[in-house]
Amino acid sequence: MIAEHRTLALRTRGNDHVVDLTGRLQDLVAETGVRTGQAALLVHGSTAALTTLEYEPGLVDHDVAAALERLAPRNGRYEHEKTWHDDNGHSHVRAAVVGPSLALPVIEGRIPLGTWQQVVLVDFDTRPRQRTVHVSVVGV
Repeated sequence: MIAEHRTLALRTRGNDHVVDLTGRLQDLVAETGVRTGQAALLVHGSTAALTTLEYEPGLVDHDVAAALERLAPRNGRYEHEKTWHDDNGHSHVRAAVVGPSLALPVIEGRIPLGTWQQVVLVDFDTRPRQRTVHVSVVGV
């Protein structure tokens, strides 16, 4: 059995910035030598999330952002902002809804994704951030 932990570090712009992690993640999985198993990903922080989607401008720059704006409006009222005197209550709600982690299978040394499916990080915070994604790959 093989168990490896790695990290992906990246700079984001905040404000719903979507970063395609697919290529870096596939390379990382290949480097571990795991042929069959699972990759577990977790983004460090409570205002960013991980998901899969089709990484194309219309969806990334408009559709997902518009849907999340309806769900957790940027200028909505958030108790978090009253407590901490900041401006990112919507960021926490959006990140909680999308989720901080993914569990993905590893088959033949790769994460099997659909033709138009990419693994992405979405940074919902209101400012640029340094983000870390923890990746644990376990298998044979």
